[in-house]
Amino acid sequence: MALRSFGKDPETNGDHCPTVWLDEEKQEFVFQGWKADEALQAQCLATGTIPDTEAVIRLPARMVQQIREACDAAEGTAVH
Repeated sequence: MALRSFGKDPETNGDHCPTVWLDEEKQEFVFQGWKADEALQAQCLATGTIPDTEAVIRLPARMVQQIREACDAAEGTAVH
């Protein structure tokens, strides 16, 4: 697996979270974020089930730049 890091939350509290990566071999995004609380999970369950192999996480909107850069790289439009 070739993970390419696009950065951590610029306001991380020292826990090194959240983080955005791109798995370049599988062309998949990898996110590390805060676990959703029960209230958020309940809201998400309103649109369908959450399989045991999946999780709902939170990422702060201030990470849009890192997410956008990962999206551009996945599409091959990233500027190096």
